[in-house]
Amino acid sequence: MAITSSFMRYGTVPSAIISDGVLPIPLWAVTAISLAQTYHLPPIGSTAHKAIVATHDDTITLTGVLVGAERYAWKFALETMAEASKRGTALAAYSGGKFGGLILVTSMTIRTDMQVQSLTFNASAARRDVLDTTVTLVHVPRPSLLGKLLDVASIGVGALADGLGN
Repeated sequence: MAITSSFMRYGTVPSAIISDGVLPIPLWAVTAISLAQTYHLPPIGSTAHKAIVATHDDTITLTGVLVGAERYAWKFALETMAEASKRGTALAAYSGGKFGGLILVTSMTIRTDMQVQSLTFNASAARRDVLDTTVTLVHVPRPSLLGKLLDVASIGVGALADGLGN
């Protein structure tokens, strides 16, 4: 029996991290990241007074591969995290409901209050030891000033991370 090792080199920084605030799931081989923003237009004749509501919907799609012997463990972890994003995460329980959803960290954006909209896995005989995966997350922030402050803070953290990486 031959001993096999993983295809991954875990000493590198992952392409994306999805977390519930306690357990991070690194996505090592993300091949594409897509961010779509849909903006809401105000109704004609609306007043100048605005309530604190979301002005746009953000959807982020990550496409990548889960490789090596660990691919089934990462698949299970993603499925568990997707369910937790709907029912309530560890972060929501710990913060008393002030924070909810998942945290997504990528080179493009850092977002809190994410929920998994869809999760797809594909396997083929042509690519053994690999599961292709697509994760679509929707940003569902709570309408508050704290949510906006977290979005602004994520810009600073992203800039700091870029500065440390160079």
